[in-house]
Amino acid sequence: MTKPLNIGMIGYGFMGRAHSNGYRKVNNFFPLEHRPVLKAVCARNRDKAQAFADTWGYESIETDWRELLKREDIDAVDICTPNNLHKEVAIAAAEAGKMILCEKPLAMNVKEGEQMVAAVKKAGVRNMVWYNYRRVPAVTLAKQIIDEGRLGRVFHYRAVFLQDWTISADVPQGGAGTWRLDVDAAGSGVTGDLLAHCIDTAIWLNGPITKVTAMTETFVKERKHAESGKVAKVGIDDACAFLAQFKNGALAVFESTRYARGHKALYTFEINGERASISWDLHDLHRLGYFDHRDESKLRGWRSIHVTDSDHPYMGNWWVPGLQIGYEHSFVHQVADFLKSLETGENAQPDFESALETQRVCDAVLKSAASGKWTDVV
Repeated sequence: MTKPLNIGMIGYGFMGRAHSNGYRKVNNFFPLEHRPVLKAVCARNRDKAQAFADTWGYESIETDWRELLKREDIDAVDICTPNNLHKEVAIAAAEAGKMILCEKPLAMNVKEGEQMVAAVKKAGVRNMVWYNYRRVPAVTLAKQIIDEGRLGRVFHYRAVFLQDWTISADVPQGGAGTWRLDVDAAGSGVTGDLLAHCIDTAIWLNGPITKVTAMTETFVKERKHAESGKVAKVGIDDACAFLAQFKNGALAVFESTRYARGHKALYTFEINGERASISWDLHDLHRLGYFDHRDESKLRGWRSIHVTDSDHPYMGNWWVPGLQIGYEHSFVHQVADFLKSLETGENAQPDFESALETQRVCDAVLKSAASGKWTDVV
């Protein structure tokens, strides 16, 4: 008999759906001691909250997150709000003794993130941040390959995350659908939204980033606000490119934009080592590229590893070899890892403290772009 873990979700957008799907599917495929129970969803609009609850099977709704935190039947709070609410909700949830699963990025900036880390440590509550790309089996396999030393010394890391959905000046800023373009709600643009994913993956795979030099650009300088209707200055970055150096000496190039016509969500990375290289592409997420210079010369070349075998990360819990899984399964895996951490006593990663390291890099990137100088990650 599994132990119930009552979930209270705050927010009902894209990530609310992705997380809810993970909670609903996890026990069908992973043998775990705990079972998520969709106890309540919270949103300001009662009708929309009820519609979401009906669709996903939540038992009840709330329209004030403070009331949700008062409920004794809520064990864990899932924060799926815009970034500007992460700190306030997370600190209050920690003080209420709730476990916390928070959407990325951790906070609006390092100062907020530090306050969140201090709060969960003081309260002693379990916490995790939803950097789901770590849980793509091919990316997890890349981590195993690196940790086994197969690449040898790492020289280069390069990553891009490209989209094209904000090119039109008619796209508004603010509101439920486009809050990511409002600096007051998002904190930053592609740096905190897209590059945060790239940075988290890079730190996980290759260790700490120590310094950066960056440039950003906002191509559309003014946009109408979706709620007020007033035209206002755009404060977020539409594009960002930066160079970085890792603690291990490796050099890195990162690029992200929402102005790459033809790309909806192109996330790729490549890592070059003294003995081997690996590469990954979100558009072909079940495959890992691998090149090993130690192969016989006449057979040496890039190979495409189809990550579906039972000895590949997570895949033994799914279908027979050769049948692939997709984006939504990364959230199932993250839920599984969080529930497993309740059994082992170890924090599921990335926890708040780990995610704060990504926040430090994001802040350094924005600081460097503003100053035009190399900036240490502190």
